Amino acid sequence: MNIRILIGAALAFVVTAALFIIMPYLIETADKSLDEKPRTKLADIQMPDTEIETMKDAKPDKPKQPEEPPPDMEQPEMEDVNPDVEVVNMAPQQSLQMTNTAGGLSASDGEYLPIVKVAPIYPRRAQSRGVEGYCTVEYTVTKAGTTRDIVPVDCSPPGYFERSSVKAAQKFKYKPRVVDGEPIEVPGIQNRFTFELEK
Repeated sequence: MNIRILIGAALAFVVTAALFIIMPYLIETADKSLDEKPRTKLADIQMPDTEIETMKDAKPDKPKQPEEPPPDMEQPEMEDVNPDVEVVNMAPQQSLQMTNTAGGLSASDGEYLPIVKVAPIYPRRAQSRGVEGYCTVEYTVTKAGTTRDIVPVDCSPPGYFERSSVKAAQKFKYKPRVVDGEPIEVPGIQNRFTFELEK
């Protein structure tokens, strides 16, 4: 094994020495006419300066003024609003009903008028368990027509619909009760939400 290594090393030394001797000879005998040819210079490519014309924005013509103003729209009368109408939420797999009552007073007496009523969101826990029921909340209609002091007073089954009903009642809007030209608060108003799943 050592003899083969020595023979390989000797041959490698001989080949390397031969290359060092042959390379200068090849350089000297090379064709030198290639270096004597004139070099060609590439032309410089330049883009001419051009002026870009910008278009000025033309001003649009002013719209013509109408000769006659449009007629005023008649305001809808709110006297025919019935607060006892049931409101049904059309959300899938559930229906909600709301009825409005007050202690001895109704909207037909002209005391106050409901303008906006928002249906509550069916609680997920009750919906997933197939629980139906109702919840009555009591609140005060303020001078501005909003609601405050909202408390659940009668809910069945308990622990399911109270929070959703209170949140919905917070978004109610009313036309406040007016006495002698001044709006006053109306306490003790109750609203009942009925939670029913669609069959």
